[in-house]
Amino acid sequence: MTSTPSGTAGEPGANLGEIPQAAATAGVRAGFNSAQTALLVIDPVNDFLSEGGAAWEMTKSTVKKNNVVGQLQRLIAGSRAAGVPVLFAPMAYTEEDYAQDGLQKRSGINRLMFENKMFLAGSWGADFHPDLQPEAGDVILEPHKGTDVFETDLPSHLERLGTQQLVIAGMTANLCCESTGRHATEHGYPVTYLSDAIGAESLPAYEASIHVNYPLVGNAVMEVDEFLAGIQPAAANVGEFQIGDQVIGSDRGEIGKVEEVVAAGTGTPGYLLVKRGLVFDKDTYIPLDAVSHRIDGRVYVNVPKLVIGKLPWTEPSGQGTQQEKYGEAKSQVSALYGSFNPTGPR
Repeated sequence: MTSTPSGTAGEPGANLGEIPQAAATAGVRAGFNSAQTALLVIDPVNDFLSEGGAAWEMTKSTVKKNNVVGQLQRLIAGSRAAGVPVLFAPMAYTEEDYAQDGLQKRSGINRLMFENKMFLAGSWGADFHPDLQPEAGDVILEPHKGTDVFETDLPSHLERLGTQQLVIAGMTANLCCESTGRHATEHGYPVTYLSDAIGAESLPAYEASIHVNYPLVGNAVMEVDEFLAGIQPAAANVGEFQIGDQVIGSDRGEIGKVEEVVAAGTGTPGYLLVKRGLVFDKDTYIPLDAVSHRIDGRVYVNVPKLVIGKLPWTEPSGQGTQQEKYGEAKSQVSALYGSFNPTGPR
């Protein structure tokens, strides 16, 4: 059933048949707009992905388990074909990085890379895997010197490309992929991680990132097939919910099926109703603005399944409830931290 609460046309509660369909799905992406999405492939290089690489003995278990090289091949080729920009983000260390800047003294991971002679500039290990070579039209970024690609020229390229959605794959899950995604999120980019095109130095590190951290610090966790199926041309940027759509959490957990769609009214949020069942013992009213994408009958929400039960979604939000969640206007707050304000410059 698709509806709104009772009311007159054009007001909160108007029947959905009497208002534009877009009102029920306003702001919801049908998938990934190819003109506004960028694919970031982090460290697809020999030291991580090739037998004989300096880090291969650490990474080979997850790289083989996920067929990371093969998945990255499909992902890159599919993205290129769909018009999604592909950005390559490698590492490369020179004598100056260590002898002058002392990067090996900065962190544990820098020490590990230094001692194992990883990603040395100009070496085979720092080169791209033979099956993952950049092509004309791709972007090759300046090398990152730690775990955060956002500290390179990545931001300027994203701005130039008009990027609004950042998709991350590559190496490694708990270090460069996670650090870069966190930083990008802080700068306003919704981040999607592709779990089967990512590896790590150990299975526990991979599992912690994919199942615990990414669903909270990112916008969604998907697999390569889901992302490629969701790439849409620029014109297809609104998705229409359907009864029976499967709701998926940001941890890829299945939440339930949509049984009712209620459009937003003036000051009243719309929602998707998932009836209680085996997963939840109460009906769940999912706000429309929690939806990040709708792809092939799957509705993705930007909160993990494991957290849904901790949210106040057991009844629809009214106008007053929504305002309470917004909090006070900045101009009405005298002390930002209750009784304190930031110190500011000195």
